[in-house]
Amino acid sequence: MFTSRWNVRCFNCWIIVIYKYIPGLIAVISFFSCNYDDKKCTSVYLIRHAEKVRTDTNEKDPLLNKNGILRAQKWSEIFEKIEIDNILSTNTRRTISTVIPTSDKKQLKIEIYKPEDISYEAFLKGNNGKKVLIVGHSNTIPETTNILIKENFYNQIEDNNNSNLYFVNICDGVISHELLYYPMEGQIAKDSI
Repeated sequence: MFTSRWNVRCFNCWIIVIYKYIPGLIAVISFFSCNYDDKKCTSVYLIRHAEKVRTDTNEKDPLLNKNGILRAQKWSEIFEKIEIDNILSTNTRRTISTVIPTSDKKQLKIEIYKPEDISYEAFLKGNNGKKVLIVGHSNTIPETTNILIKENFYNQIEDNNNSNLYFVNICDGVISHELLYYPMEGQIAKDSI
């Protein structure tokens, strides 16, 4: 009698143990059996150059104005907490000046690119699993973002808007994107979608 009661109690204990701990055990086994190296996420941050000097309308390659210099510093503060592997900029003084504070803090070289010459398939393959910052212009940044997300979603940036930050994340073929706005003090948020 004692033996059969013990067997029943013991059997019940094992059932409780199985139901209580098996899900956790499965989770632990799954966690350690997953190969996270197979999951490569590529993150691309895209910004337009900061505010430029507009006194000479014939100047094809203007410098940043006082607000542009402040914005370049603000971008470096925003990107300070984000790991960046590569920085790309068009070959203009305003785009390069926009990203110099960030490249200095990150100790990364600025790679010059031409949006019209870039092969986005090769770009994504070469930056697989990396975080890349791209600096361009009011017409090139939304276009580049649209190419990366494979959708004509974003409009050209308004000429007085230097505050957009486009974020594209490509993870195991799944593309997500977001438009963030970082106005300077005293500016009102805009929507350029």
